[in-house]
Amino acid sequence: MYELVMLTEKTGYIECPAKMGVFLCDSGKAVLIDAGSDKDAGKKALKVLDANGWQLAAVINTHLHADHIGGNKLIANRTGAPIYGPSVASAVAAHPILEPTVLFGGYPPRQLRNKFLMAEPSEIRPIEEADLQALGGLEIVPLPGHSMDMIGIRTPDNIVFLADCVFSEETTQKYHVNFQYDVAKAFETLDFVETLEADLFVPSHAAPCKDIKPLVQANRAKMQEVADLLLALCKDGACFEDILANVFTHYGLEMNIGQHALVGCTVRSYLSYLADAGKILLEINGNHLVFKAV
Repeated sequence: MYELVMLTEKTGYIECPAKMGVFLCDSGKAVLIDAGSDKDAGKKALKVLDANGWQLAAVINTHLHADHIGGNKLIANRTGAPIYGPSVASAVAAHPILEPTVLFGGYPPRQLRNKFLMAEPSEIRPIEEADLQALGGLEIVPLPGHSMDMIGIRTPDNIVFLADCVFSEETTQKYHVNFQYDVAKAFETLDFVETLEADLFVPSHAAPCKDIKPLVQANRAKMQEVADLLLALCKDGACFEDILANVFTHYGLEMNIGQHALVGCTVRSYLSYLADAGKILLEINGNHLVFKAV
């Protein structure tokens, strides 16, 4: 874990739960794509750079989730390197309570105020302020859906870092309801990624691959399966907690406070997607919010 894997002379990644991309600029300095889950991940990333004699030019965060920005504070304090990312990521990095707040739908209980959902506060500059030419000619690839304003990175040697827009087939079959903030955008991003051409694709939570199409298709099929399941569960009208419990039962998932928040937020996003598509109605019945398939 945390070994450097070089894919070309200039592009590689640090193997860890949420892969950190590495790109070497012409100056000999390195750009990190994402910063790991916490300060220990940040330390290990800097150790990799030091072992290779590379100074850090900048960090680019692909999105706001704690497992991608958790190392920001330590890396910034130790190197002074700027950190860039989407504007929403900037807000969450400055106010980490926002991530569990969104998941819970209100002030989160202490069980959700942990390092897995709350990174240490850090400063992320808007990605628009980054001089991408000075950073070796990196290109931003918009990938919204899993997170608001999520981005990927294409390097000049034609390798695309895909952040969390796709998950491994093992992950989709184990967890089934992978986190999505905007389901419609997530589907659109999958369609877009399927058209991309690159020498190699590097998802954060799957093995690098030359052909991304099979993984896109597996993720799309699982998302459609979840949407179809929710439609079936809403056939006669159902309250949210009953829908969520039935999703867990259907997939054999184990409920805890964290999974209730993560899967629950995702299920709500699917219900919004289905409602916007005119496939379910939201009704108030006996002071209960009921979701009913059309």
